[in-house]
Amino acid sequence: MALFSLPEDTPVGSHVYTLNGTDPEGDPVSYHISFDPSARSVFSVDPNFGNITLIEELDREREDEIKAIVSISDGLNLVAEKVTILVTDANDEAPRFIQEPYVVQVPEDTPAGSSIAKVRAVDRDTGSGGSVTYFLKNPHSTQFSVDRHSGILHLQAGATLDYEKAPAHFIAVVAKDGGGRLRGASVVLSATTTVTVNVEDVQDMAPVFVGTPYYGYVYEDTLPGSEVLTVVAMDGDRGKPNRVLYSLVNGSDGAFEINETSGAISITQSPAQLRREVYELHVQVTEVSSAGTPAAQAMAPVTIRIVDLNNHPPTFYGESGPQNRFELSMYEHPPQGEILRGLKITVSDSDQGANAKFNLRLVGPGGIFRVVPQTVPNEAQVTIIVENSATIDFEKFKVLTFKLLAIEVNTPEKFSSTADIVIQLLDTNDNVPKFTSHYYIARIPENAPGGSNVLAVTAVDPDTGPWGEVKYSIYGSGADLFLIHPSSGIIYTQPWASLDAEDTARYNFYVKAEDMEGRYSLAEVFVTLLDVNDHYPQFGKRVQEKTMVLGTPVKIEATDQDAEEPNNLVDYSITHAEPANVFDIDTHTGEIRLKNSIRSLDALHNITPSGDHTWSLEVQAKDRGSPSFSTTALLKIDIIDTEMLSRNPMAAFLMQTKDNPMKAVGVLAGIMAIIVAITVLISTATFWRNKKSNKVLPVRRVLRKRPSPAPRTAGIKWLKFRRTKAADKFVLREDPPNENCNNNSLGSAPPPKVPAPPPPPSMAPSMAPSMGPAHWMVPTVSGSLAPQQPHPSPKPKALAKHKAAGRPVQSALVSELRQKFEKKNVHNEAYF
Repeated sequence: MALFSLPEDTPVGSHVYTLNGTDPEGDPVSYHISFDPSARSVFSVDPNFGNITLIEELDREREDEIKAIVSISDGLNLVAEKVTILVTDANDEAPRFIQEPYVVQVPEDTPAGSSIAKVRAVDRDTGSGGSVTYFLKNPHSTQFSVDRHSGILHLQAGATLDYEKAPAHFIAVVAKDGGGRLRGASVVLSATTTVTVNVEDVQDMAPVFVGTPYYGYVYEDTLPGSEVLTVVAMDGDRGKPNRVLYSLVNGSDGAFEINETSGAISITQSPAQLRREVYELHVQVTEVSSAGTPAAQAMAPVTIRIVDLNNHPPTFYGESGPQNRFELSMYEHPPQGEILRGLKITVSDSDQGANAKFNLRLVGPGGIFRVVPQTVPNEAQVTIIVENSATIDFEKFKVLTFKLLAIEVNTPEKFSSTADIVIQLLDTNDNVPKFTSHYYIARIPENAPGGSNVLAVTAVDPDTGPWGEVKYSIYGSGADLFLIHPSSGIIYTQPWASLDAEDTARYNFYVKAEDMEGRYSLAEVFVTLLDVNDHYPQFGKRVQEKTMVLGTPVKIEATDQDAEEPNNLVDYSITHAEPANVFDIDTHTGEIRLKNSIRSLDALHNITPSGDHTWSLEVQAKDRGSPSFSTTALLKIDIIDTEMLSRNPMAAFLMQTKDNPMKAVGVLAGIMAIIVAITVLISTATFWRNKKSNKVLPVRRVLRKRPSPAPRTAGIKWLKFRRTKAADKFVLREDPPNENCNNNSLGSAPPPKVPAPPPPPSMAPSMAPSMGPAHWMVPTVSGSLAPQQPHPSPKPKALAKHKAAGRPVQSALVSELRQKFEKKNVHNEAYF
C-alpha cells in the first residue's frame, strides 16, 4: 500500500485493497491495520483474507493523506509496515463568495459602462473543479453586466440610473466552477450572491404636488378667513430635497389666498357675496436652492365649489302646481313601450349641486311600468313607459296603484317625497271563451226519446259586457243526431232521433264556444249509448235437426243482438221433453248430451215406450237482461251408435261431415291432389328410365280400362234420415244439383216426388254374416228443430203418422247417395 491512492468520493463500505502475505513455515497468517491515536480509523481489514474496507467518508480538503500501520502475524511473530494513502480530489466543493454582503453606493448620474462593484468567489477543489466563472442570474431584466472571469460589475452601455424611479437595485450574481467527476458522474457546482446597488440622488427634478387633483368646498354658512383646503408639494429630488414656496397665480378673483410656506388656501369673503358657483385656482410651487435663489417650479389646478345647504326635499308638480296624486284611465294591454301621455308630472329640488340630485322609482307591482329618467340632477319631466303589457289585464286588476318615489342620492339627509299614481283600466275583448274541460263524456240509454237532454257544457269568457257573452254550436260527423242550446250549452237529441246501441254505440263531435267577435275555443264531446235489453235471443234456423253420435254432444246456438253484457248473454234450458230423463243441456254453451245413465242404444230403446227413435225437445234460449227475454224452439235429434260407425268408416265419415259439407269437399280435394302428385312422380321416373336405356318408345300407347265391377249389394239397413235436409249435406259438390234435395225452408213449395229406388234384397238375419265386410247396418234416430208455435204440440200419434209418411222419401235419398259413393270408389280402384 506504499503507493496507494483513493478518490475522496469513494463510497463507505467499499472494498479498496487486499493485503497478501505468507509464512515460511506454512503457518496461517492474520492481517491487521492500525492508526495513530489522534487520527481517524478510516479503514478496517479482514484478519483472515486481508480485505481492506473503507468505513468512514474521505474529504481531501480536510485530509489529503492517511497514515496507517499494516501488519501480518503467524501468532508468534509480527511484521509491521507504515504506509501513506493519498486521497485524490473529486468535485465535491461548490464555489463560495467571500467579503459578503456586497452593498455599493452609486450616484444616479454615473455614466454608462462604469464599473460599480466587484465580487469574488473561491472553490477549494483542484483542477477544473476549482476554477470559477461569474454571470448574472437574470441578465435580460437588469441594467448591469458582470465580467465572467474577474467578477467586476458594470453599468451597461446606454443604461442610466434614476433615483426617483428606482432608488435601489438588487443584482443576483452566480459563481460556477469548471465541473468535474463526483461519484462516477460529471457535476458542475455553483453559488449565488446578491449585490445591492443604492442610487444616490442629485438635484435634477422639479417640485411635485402630492394628493392631486385638489378639490375644495365652501358651504353657504362658512365664515370669511376659514381654511378651505391645503395643497402639498415637495422637491422631486427626494434624496436631498430643497425648500419650496407656494403662491396663487390666477383664478381667485380676490376671494381666496394661500399661505406661502404651508400651502393652506383660505376664503377672504362671505359665500353669499360670491358670484360664481365654481372657482378654478392655479397654485405655483417654487424650489429655493441652498444658496437662497429660486430654482425649479411646478403648477397645479385647484377646484373650489360653493356648496348650498341641503334644506329642500324633491317636490312633484302637476299642471296647477304641487300635487301628490295623479289619475289616469287607459285600456288594458297597451303596446309595449307606450308612454302614459295622460300623466303630466314634473319633479324638482330647490337645492343646488349635489343636494338637488335624486333618484326616481316606482313602488308597487314590479315589472309593469318603467319611469324615465331614473336619476334627476335638479328638475325633470317624469315619463312612465309600459314595460310588461301582458300584466296590464283588466280581468286581474281593475285599478293599478303605484307610488312615485323621489329620494336624494348623495346627501346624508336622504330627503324624499312621494306621489300616488292611480290607473283605471278599461276592458277590451282580449280573452277567448274557455270550456271548463277539454273533454266531455255523457251516457244516455238507447231508448231515450227524441229531445232528451244529454249533458250541459260550460264555457267562460272573463271579458265584461257583450264581449263576455258566449254562443254555443256543435259540428262534426257525429253531431247529426244532437242539438245544443246556443246560450245555455245544453246538448239534447234531435226530436226525430232514434238511438240504437246495436247500430252505433258511441258518438263523437265537437262543441264550439264563440264570443261576439268570433273568438272561440273547442271541446270534444263523447256520447255513449247505454244498452237496453230490447232484443230477443234468436236461433240460427227456424227449423234445425241434429244427429248425435252416442256419447258425443250436439250443440245449439242462439244469438242476442243487444250490444252489451248481460243483455246479449244467453242461457239455455230444456223446457219440455218426453220422457224428461233422457237429455241434459249445458246452460252456457248450449251443448246437449245424453244423461250419464244412458250408455247404449239398448238403454235408449228401453226408455222409448213405442220403440220410436225420434226425439223431440222443447229448448229455450233466455238472455240475462232486465227484463229478460226468451225464445223457445223444437229440436229433433237422431242418435247413432259409435260401434256401427267404427265398422263402417264411410258411414262414419258421412255422419261427421253431415253438418259440415265443406269438410267432405276438402277431403276429396286432398285425395285428388295426392293422386295427381303420385302420377307426376311415376311419369317422371318412367321418362328418365327410358331416356337412360335408349329404348324406342311406341308412338301411342293404348290403355284399356278395366271393367268396373258390379256394385256391391248387401242386405244392409242404411242410415235413416227423417228429413231430406240432413241428406243434403252428403251431396258431392261436383255432382249436379239433386232434384230430390229438400231445403226445408218455411213457405217453400213442396219438392217433387222422388222415384222409389229398387228395394234391397231381403235376407234372413242368419245370412247376414256371410256378407263379410259389407255389413253396414247403422240404426238411426232422426229429428228436426223448429221454433215453438203458439198452438199446442201435435199428439204422439200424429207425429208417428208424419214420420211414417216421410220415411220412403228419406230411404230413397239414402239409397241414391249410397250408390253414388260406391260407383266413385269402384272408379278410383279401376284407375289405380
